Order: sequence, then C-alpha cells, then structure tokens
Amino acid sequence: MSDVVIRRVSRVEARCAPMEWAWAAQNRELIEANWKRRTARTPKMFNGRVLLLSKLEFEQDLCRNTYFETNYAEFVAWIDSGYPDRSIANGFAMGALRGSDGAYICGVMSAHTANAGRVYFAGGTPDLSDLRPDGTVDLATSLTRELTEETGLRESDYHVDDEWIIVRRWPTIALIRTVTLPMTAEEGAAVIRANIAREHEPELEDVRIVRSTEDIDREAMPLFQQSFFEWVFAHA
Repeated sequence: MSDVVIRRVSRVEARCAPMEWAWAAQNRELIEANWKRRTARTPKMFNGRVLLLSKLEFEQDLCRNTYFETNYAEFVAWIDSGYPDRSIANGFAMGALRGSDGAYICGVMSAHTANAGRVYFAGGTPDLSDLRPDGTVDLATSLTRELTEETGLRESDYHVDDEWIIVRRWPTIALIRTVTLPMTAEEGAAVIRANIAREHEPELEDVRIVRSTEDIDREAMPLFQQSFFEWVFAHA
C-alpha cells in the first residue's frame, strides 16, 4: 500500500473550472474506436457529461477538489488505455454501507453496466446533476443519489457520517462517508436484494457482505476498495 494515501477529513470542498483536456483532443480516433468497441459489447452505455478531477489538495482538516467537464467516451477511453494522462484523476463519492453489527455491504455490478461483475460500494463519477449554479460540485448529494439508484435505499433508511475518508490511489480518488443501517448487514442485504429484484434493469445483480479482510475479493474488487478495507479493519 506504499502508493496509497488514506486520511480522514471533516470537510470536502469541490468546484468545477473550465479546462481543455489535451490528451482527449490529441486522441480523437482512439476515443471513437474505443467507444464503438465498448457499445458493441454494452449497447446501453450513454455518452453523457462527467466531471473528472484536475487537482486534489489537503489543507489541515479539509480536502479541496477541482473538477473539469468532459464526456463519458473520453473518460472510458482514458481508463481503457491504462490512464495515460496521469495529471487527472477519477474522483468520486461513495457510501461505505454497513450494518449495525459493523459488517459492510458491497454491490455486485450487473452485466449490462460498464463495470459488470465488479464489487464495490455504491458510488459513481460525478456528473452535471451534481454541479450547482455557483460552480460547486455537490459530492454529498452525489453519494446519496448513487446509493438510492443502486440499492433502492432511501435517505430515511440510514445515517450518513459527517466525516469523510479519502482513499487516494492516483488516478483513482474515492471520497467515502460511512453510511450505517439500523439493522444487521444480513438484514440490510436482504432488503437490498428485494429492492433490486423489483427493478427491470437494476444496476446491481447482488450484494456481498464484508466482515474482515478475509472477505476481500482480490479478483472483483478494485484496488482502492481493497485498500479501504485493509485500512478500516486495521484501525477497527
């Protein structure tokens, strides 16, 4: 974990500023070819606008983020090419969902999604719906929106901590808040499974319960998710 920085902060401030992404401008053909390949395999993918991270700064108990706007096809091509431009990052909010017994609940992404089979907390790259008229990026609302969209849970179903846990594994930055259910993880998992069973095309196909580092799925969980669990259980 030498390349990982994990720290707690009380506040996250985020804003969006105009920026020309040189890598995207120089790789139009690659981006177009990659999008054709991706949509041939996953036709429901949509080339909407997303916000990527151009700057991350820590100032005492504050994490300050600066985002810029781009499209999803450019974002996906950057990922699929192995993150060739290391000056930017994917900085997203996530809810570390856990039961009253302290066990965590991760989602398993459905086959029709871009990350089919991957296992991690509910979350997603911020988009224009998270952008406010004053240029700020509302990551707290992004977190609860993604949690509702993926699990079917409502904000009245859980408690969200004020504190943030920042997992910096550049170029992936997970901005995490602990989200606690008033029931055990097993009971919470049953509720989520019932919710996704009622949906026509749910984002999740199942959930996984993680009680210790022994439950970390080294194949299906991205490295930042593995790092979070290693850190949180070491500090339990």
